[in-house]
Amino acid sequence: MLFVCSMNSVRSPIAAALARQAFPGRIIARSVGVNGGKADQFVHEVMEEVGIDMSVHTPHILDELVANHFDLVITLSEDAPDAVRKKDLEMGALEQWTVEDPSLVEGSRDVVLNAYRDLRDSLRKRVRTRLEPLIASGSQNQ
Repeated sequence: MLFVCSMNSVRSPIAAALARQAFPGRIIARSVGVNGGKADQFVHEVMEEVGIDMSVHTPHILDELVANHFDLVITLSEDAPDAVRKKDLEMGALEQWTVEDPSLVEGSRDVVLNAYRDLRDSLRKRVRTRLEPLIASGSQNQ
């Protein structure tokens, strides 16, 4: 499966990491961005809180994909669905999930960290809810 957001810095890498954590060895989850981005320190912090090391994550863009077949592609930003369609991937399904970008939140460090935690926690629930039936039915081919 593939998660796609704007810059592969926050939303899609969090979602992919949570999918791998929830279904270890049972799913291949990748993430890319429409455009290039930079690693985000807040992502590292909030993911460490749930036992996921994101220090090795390097943002990648859609054009760098080697694989072109995915059972499920989930887009997490407004610009991602059109970019995915233009890439002409072989997909079992394409879904758009509307999620807030915590990197746009302004305020104190605690306010910003809490926005990242909220994203992480909401994506964790959504990933488990969406993928559990696929894993249980064995319909994922990665």
